[in-house]
Amino acid sequence: MTDAPILQITDLQVSTNSTPLLEGISLEIPRGGRVGLIGESGSGKSLTALSIIGLLPQALRTSGSITFHGRELLGLSDREMSKLRGNKIAMIFQEPMSALDPLMKVSKQIPASTAATTRLLEEVGLDASFGSRYPHQLSGGQRQRVMIAMALAQDPELLICDEPTTALDATTQAEILNLVEKLVEDRGLSLLFITHDLGVVGRMCTETLVLQSGVIVESGATADVLHNPQHSYTQELIAASQLGSPTTHPAAATEIAVRLDNVSKIYGTNTAAHQVSLEIPRSSRWGLVGGSGSGKSTLLNMIAGLTQPTSGNVTVSGSLQMVFQDPQGSLDPRMTVRSIIAEGLPEKRDVTAQVDKVLAAVGLLPEHATRYPHEFSGGQRQRISIARAIVGNPDILLADEAVSALDVSVRLQILDLLNSLVEQLDLTLLFISHDLAVVRQLCTHVAVMHEGEIVEQGPIEQIWETPQHSYTQALLSVT
Repeated sequence: MTDAPILQITDLQVSTNSTPLLEGISLEIPRGGRVGLIGESGSGKSLTALSIIGLLPQALRTSGSITFHGRELLGLSDREMSKLRGNKIAMIFQEPMSALDPLMKVSKQIPASTAATTRLLEEVGLDASFGSRYPHQLSGGQRQRVMIAMALAQDPELLICDEPTTALDATTQAEILNLVEKLVEDRGLSLLFITHDLGVVGRMCTETLVLQSGVIVESGATADVLHNPQHSYTQELIAASQLGSPTTHPAAATEIAVRLDNVSKIYGTNTAAHQVSLEIPRSSRWGLVGGSGSGKSTLLNMIAGLTQPTSGNVTVSGSLQMVFQDPQGSLDPRMTVRSIIAEGLPEKRDVTAQVDKVLAAVGLLPEHATRYPHEFSGGQRQRISIARAIVGNPDILLADEAVSALDVSVRLQILDLLNSLVEQLDLTLLFISHDLAVVRQLCTHVAVMHEGEIVEQGPIEQIWETPQHSYTQALLSVT
């Protein structure tokens, strides 16, 4: 590694007509350097990356300097930037399904010859047959591998990774991080890695900068930033990333709230769930963990009555509500918060009073009832989703990856909220996650799903300490 930076940002300012979005951003990435950028949603991480590759909305104003090999990038025309974008500076985005063209086969989306495409696919761990598939025919991890192949096609010098593993399960995340590490090392790439996961930045980067509300509040060697943070915001991020002690919820009642008897679900030639049996006692807290495509959401949808099993029986005793992973997609953007929450009321009497009461229970204010979903942060929208779920006093609460898309501090807030509400309302909880550490904090029991089957179940501490199945062992090894 030489001292000369391949990328240098000096006093970068980005703003709307009246609001600063980035203020005084300065950073350097040496040739072969690995720099991390951490912070919560809205802190300016992605905005910094988009500034580098010249993809900021035209309405935003910029000033300062961004140089690549000493060449000023700010002010270049889109035609000039396009010669650098992808060729010298490549970017891997958070959500590959949005970045890939759903109507094009994989091979057509990689800017390389047929032979080179085959080599690239093999380099990212996919065989040549994947070139003839469409994005919807791939898993999340496979789509992200395709995105990496696309980014490497023109042999770039700088690779920008913008939250590339946030939506992936633990084992797939580990595979993608291993792949990026190997490629950066083998190709001698410089790396800018954007994440809100402190464990990821600790693994991937030697230098780290912390962004808060568009301002760098701390920077330095990654080990120093993570183990000896100086700024209060960094300290808060680190504290929030360290989940609390396992729950010690008292033993549940013997009455069964949810029973699955040899339940299977088949879609065409795909078996999403195979002969699953599970009993969830009333007032208990169960977690359901497993990788993407393991059958977790299929099982939850059958319990919720959103889909019917192909065979077997699902028995639910009591009323049931569900909290989904993405509140942006599950909340109607045309409805006010009051109307959204009121949907969960069995009787539409004293609506305002009931909505105000449940808003207070989830940490929101009465005036929030007149606003629309787009006016809230991700964590606030998830609170609205929880309010809608509990306003009708259900007996059973299903939560499908309810915290997986949230920043660490917001995740901790939502976990604390769920813990409190489950306790106060004496709910039976079934919590789906791909993160065993999160489940361990909230639940007393866990079932592990793999390829449509429950391969292990029982008290979470027992499974945490002495996992019997190889898949559970693999999950715990990357937790």
